[in-house]
Amino acid sequence: MQHITAEQLFRMTAYACTQMKSECDTINQLNVFPVPDGDTGSNMTMTMEGINATAADAATVSECAKLLGAGMLRSARGNSGVILSVFFRGFAKGLAELTEACAGDVAAALAVAVESAYGSVMNPTEGTILTVMRASAEAATAHVDQQGAECDIAALFGAMAVAAQAALDRTPELLPMLKKAGVVDAGGYGFVIILRAMQASLEGKEADFSPEAFRRAATKPVLSAAAASDADIIYPYCTECIVEKSAEYAGEGTVEALHRFVLGAGDSAVFVDDAEIVKLHVHTSDPGSVLSEAVKYGSLLTVKIENMRVQHTELALDAAHTSDGPRIVEGKYSFVSVANGDGICAALRDLGIDEIVIGGQTMNPSTEQMLQAIRNTDGEYVFVLPNNSNIIMVAQQAAEILCEEGRHVIVLPSKSVPQGISAMYVFDPSLSFEENAAEMTAAMRAVCTLSMTEAVRDADIDGLHIAKGQVLGMVNGKVRQVANDEEHCMLQLMEHLTPCSCITVFYGSEAAPETVERIEAMLQGALGDDVDISVMDGGQPVYSFIISGE
Repeated sequence: MQHITAEQLFRMTAYACTQMKSECDTINQLNVFPVPDGDTGSNMTMTMEGINATAADAATVSECAKLLGAGMLRSARGNSGVILSVFFRGFAKGLAELTEACAGDVAAALAVAVESAYGSVMNPTEGTILTVMRASAEAATAHVDQQGAECDIAALFGAMAVAAQAALDRTPELLPMLKKAGVVDAGGYGFVIILRAMQASLEGKEADFSPEAFRRAATKPVLSAAAASDADIIYPYCTECIVEKSAEYAGEGTVEALHRFVLGAGDSAVFVDDAEIVKLHVHTSDPGSVLSEAVKYGSLLTVKIENMRVQHTELALDAAHTSDGPRIVEGKYSFVSVANGDGICAALRDLGIDEIVIGGQTMNPSTEQMLQAIRNTDGEYVFVLPNNSNIIMVAQQAAEILCEEGRHVIVLPSKSVPQGISAMYVFDPSLSFEENAAEMTAAMRAVCTLSMTEAVRDADIDGLHIAKGQVLGMVNGKVRQVANDEEHCMLQLMEHLTPCSCITVFYGSEAAPETVERIEAMLQGALGDDVDISVMDGGQPVYSFIISGE
């Protein structure tokens, strides 16, 4: 094959998306934090799932590439996802005005793509996806120089994939963090998967693929485990948004002032100035200032803010949903909560929660999903319990939007399910909205939340040596203990419960029944009959145990 048509380019890219989905968990496991983390693979996959399906009907390779790049840019998530979308956008620019593309055209477009990717990052770091992208583009140029501009394109992608793999294998030598963890760069690994899939498509080896099947598959959620990390992060908030430009800023290169502001707001900045939208990503200590500056140039289409100190990932946002469907609740007060696990959700409903957004450690709901849940209630006043530090700001964004529409909504900054439950216990309908907010917030602060999860790789954190497979004991979201099993971890965590008079234990979906019994007996024996201990099937993923002490 000496030329790529629009149809072939779509097939290549769409097949790469399906392969990214199948490799998502593998890519996630390459992250260097020791707790369950669903980051790079999920972000890159969801970015590719934004592919505009109308590209399948494009008449020219130029039009197809432009639609593919634009779709990815709007759906880009995380640093790796934004860089990937910028790469494809640059590739589209390199193919401008072409009906079909030969190997020489592809190589030239890849050079533009790499230049765009590097240019979008504030401080490009070698040993990352950028290095792998550059190696593949350089290999394409070298191959065309040797074989000619009209050489076989499948062979071109084969040469690119070989060079990309070699660059990926070198990433641990360029980044000490990767070498210490014994892994290659996750984003670079994902990019190699993309190239291999495109090569397979060109060679006619993709399995029963059709554009229609892709459109159906693209709606399926990608789920992965996620959990907190106690890493020392200077700029804790990963902030992303898309700004639809107002008329005065239409066109490319019109918002340089915003670009400079983002560069000075923190680190890991990625900035894309498109003709109609701006896509920005930055790690900052003040996400509000970034959003306030961004809105000066147009309307915010999407917003995502994550607290990286608990190192969560948005996974399958489109799959997150409110349980039991829309439900209107009449009355003065309504309650919305985020939770996961059948037992935990049932406990919250028993306490009066009207709408539950399924999410938390394995799934971060979007602002739109929070908006929908709140709108499904009909109370004059609405309390929102995020129950996760990484969801608080998304909930606050939703609350601000609804307050501007005249709704009375307040987000109580609960960082765990036990905090949310404690807040509901003290709610008093005879008190005012403001009085209840104060009482519920005070109740949350009196709660100690312990949790256990399994380390997914070796690490050293705050003097703790952690081996893969060990049990991590966390206190209010931070790793404080490490043990070989849950019972020994509980023994180490016990000191944090000694002042408490009421203990609630939620055991997770993976907790063994005999372990649950032993831990209940341990708590009763250590704390005595004066302490009220309740053990419940929470059904939550990721954490084998979540324990509340008051």
